[in-house]
Amino acid sequence: MQIDKYKIQEFNQGHAQDHKRKFDFAASSQHNVEGVLQKLVDFQIGIPSWALGTGGTRFGRFSGSGEPRSLEEKIEDVGLLHALNQSSGAISLHIPWDIPNDYKAIKALAAQHGLKFDAVNSNTFQDQPDQKLSYKFGSMQHVDKAVRRQAVEHNIEVIRHGVELGSDSLTVWLSDGSSFPGQLNFRDAFENTLESLQEVYAALPDDWKVFVEYKAFEPNFYSMTVGDWGQSLLYANKLGPKAYTLVDLGHHLPNANIEQIVSLLLMEGKLGGFHFNDSKYGDDDLTTGSIKPYQLFLIFNSLVDGMDARGMNHATSLAWMIDASHNVKDPLEDLLQSVEAIMIAYTQALLVDQKALKEAQQENDVVRCQEVLQEAYRTDVRPFVAEARLRSGAALRPLQLFRELKVRENLINERGLKTVATGL
Repeated sequence: MQIDKYKIQEFNQGHAQDHKRKFDFAASSQHNVEGVLQKLVDFQIGIPSWALGTGGTRFGRFSGSGEPRSLEEKIEDVGLLHALNQSSGAISLHIPWDIPNDYKAIKALAAQHGLKFDAVNSNTFQDQPDQKLSYKFGSMQHVDKAVRRQAVEHNIEVIRHGVELGSDSLTVWLSDGSSFPGQLNFRDAFENTLESLQEVYAALPDDWKVFVEYKAFEPNFYSMTVGDWGQSLLYANKLGPKAYTLVDLGHHLPNANIEQIVSLLLMEGKLGGFHFNDSKYGDDDLTTGSIKPYQLFLIFNSLVDGMDARGMNHATSLAWMIDASHNVKDPLEDLLQSVEAIMIAYTQALLVDQKALKEAQQENDVVRCQEVLQEAYRTDVRPFVAEARLRSGAALRPLQLFRELKVRENLINERGLKTVATGL
């Protein structure tokens, strides 16, 4: 299914007057509106191929209907999202869930939908049907060098797929760790992992990056070999200038100060990118902004401040990706909501009066600091996000048009009621 541009135009015409009224009102109290709008037009968020179907819980998976049955259909789904919001211009593949059979055809299909390929992701946290050795006791940390070699070779294979698709980065997340005290030697696990990552790093093309993702818990709860941002930073520093830390918002202990983490990683030049989601307790992988929208804004405030301090391009200097699991919502609707929440938080951060905030900080005026931040956070920036979409040829209200066009119903008609996408 594809959405014709004239349908978006017709929809926007029906809402143009209401939008203009709201936008004019919002713009009347802000400075540099055109600069903010251009940043929003440029800002793109990668959509994960594994999140286009219904994700599972630890106890079961309740598959939806009309899920994409192939990589081609996943690209078509991301194309639908991008047509609706013009902010979803990249797809991030997980190997071996989504291995292309014909690189040229896959690249042509992505280009047809205005998409590029973001970071490719390896998988050594599951055993595959044709796999010789098991990752039950770890992959890159494993005491058996043959298992470590298998994990390294898989990552190098993922790089090769990425090169063919035009990607320029690899994300490595390891489930390696331990469940019981004494199960492994922490130093040996770290050194084995570093040695394995160094082999992968050596296989990177000159213009590539590798993102070392961390997680405080799950599936192991006694220890994780890349358990926090400090451990990830250690690996990145030891690997070299093409290695960076990747932050997943759900991969921290409860109440971690993620905005401070990203600020320090930016200061060190070692923040590589983001996996956006939200959570109540742990790695819930919920819709971005659905639980802690103020935290999301504070994170973006640290990002904007830190990137500006280093002269970085907001749209291209970091990898912006969603990592979510959909078990009760329509995946495409959930992703539309996540992109919207990200764009809203980013816009709010762009409106922070950084000069006033720094002055208040220098004067230790804590009350004023809070007022400056919350002035931006409490501003209804949805008209700015909608205006950026309008200028890009997207829908003023993507979710509403998604439902009015009965996109899910059409996908069910094309694919069937009982389809299961690859992934978790």
